[in-house]
Amino acid sequence: IIDAAKLLEVYPSSQEALASIEEVVVNLNDGQPSSFPPQQYDLDSILRDPSQHTVLNGSEDIAMISVRENLSKVFIEYRNNELKTLILPVRGYGLWGTLYGYLALDSDLNTIVGLEFYKHKETPGLGAEVDNPNWKKLWNGKKVFDENGLVQISVIKGFSNPQSTDYSYEVDGLSGATITSKGVSNLLAFWLGNEGFGPFINNLKNKEIKLSDV
Repeated sequence: IIDAAKLLEVYPSSQEALASIEEVVVNLNDGQPSSFPPQQYDLDSILRDPSQHTVLNGSEDIAMISVRENLSKVFIEYRNNELKTLILPVRGYGLWGTLYGYLALDSDLNTIVGLEFYKHKETPGLGAEVDNPNWKKLWNGKKVFDENGLVQISVIKGFSNPQSTDYSYEVDGLSGATITSKGVSNLLAFWLGNEGFGPFINNLKNKEIKLSDV
C-alpha cells in the first residue's frame, strides 16, 4: 500500500505513512461507505460466503475472478484533512494465477500514482516483470478515465508513442508476456468499472460522499 502510493517519498517512516491512511469499507453495489468495521474485514471469508459476494457471469467477468465481494476495504491517505490518495485493492487472472495488488490514484481520482503487485504466479523474466521498478515507473502520471468517464488505461503491445493521442492512457507491454499484459489491463478495467470501484469513485468526484462519511 505504501509503495503503490509512494508514501515514503512524503513521510520519513513507514509508521508515519501508515498513520496517514484511513481504512474504509465500501459497498460495491452502490458505491457508498459501509458501517462494517474495517478491522473485522476478511476477504477470504467473504469470498466463501454466497450471501456476501456476487457471482460474475460471462462478459462481466473480464478479470476472471468468478465472484466479487459485495464489500471491499479501501485505503485513503489524507493530508491537511483533504483526500490526497485513494488506494484500491485490485486482482485478476494472469497467465498462471491471480495477480493481487494495489492501485493508487491521486486526489483528482483519475491520475495514477502507482501500481504494485504483492502476490502473483507469473513467469520470472516475463510476466513477473510486473515487479520490475522500471516498468512500475511507467504507471505514474497515467490517466484512468477519458472525458466521458470511461476506463481507458491499458497495457498495450509494444511501446507507447508519446505523440499518440492515447499516450496518457497507455503503458508499455511486457515483452514476451502478452497474456499477463492483457490480464493487467482487464483487472484494472474491471475494478475501475461499474462492477468494481467505479460507483464509489464517481460518488467521490460528484461530492455525493462527504469526507466526513469516509
